[in-house]
Amino acid sequence: MNNKTLIAKSVADMLSALGEDIKRPGLVDTPERVAKSLIELTYGYHTSIHDLAQDALFVSDTMGMVIQRGIEFYSLCEHHMLPFFGQVHVAYLPHQKIIGLSKVGRIIDVFSKRLQVQEHLTYQIAQALDNLLKPRGVAVSIEASHFCMMMRGVKKQGSLTTTREYTGEFRSNHKLRREFLS
Repeated sequence: MNNKTLIAKSVADMLSALGEDIKRPGLVDTPERVAKSLIELTYGYHTSIHDLAQDALFVSDTMGMVIQRGIEFYSLCEHHMLPFFGQVHVAYLPHQKIIGLSKVGRIIDVFSKRLQVQEHLTYQIAQALDNLLKPRGVAVSIEASHFCMMMRGVKKQGSLTTTREYTGEFRSNHKLRREFLS
């Protein structure tokens, strides 16, 4: 049995356990749709950062901060499998290498397309850029809304969680952090 079939069977079992009739018209194809959706939403487990970025690393003498703001992402909380989403802001201080701008968004997608918590997502993005580029420093800030906070539990609408991770010079230099955050 392949993964899609296993997931679909599990979804059908779950729907039945909830008291649903999986043969009713609105649910007949739901297990397969959910399986397809979950496979798409977790493709990051099967993607190599090094393969993804290999053809987009360029030698450069630039030393100025490179900043990308407002990169949207969507992920699934590993605790409840509910969505969380928001924006990632990234900066790095080049040291002999820069990366193609679109690859930063793709790196974010690789890690966000896994069952995840925001704290680990922030760390993983920072570490991936640090390992690929060997820059003088990396800064990552994520602002996100979590459905597990909004739909269940405390049910706090409009709450926003911010996480930050720094490497290299960003860790020791508060002026660089301030410039990144402004």
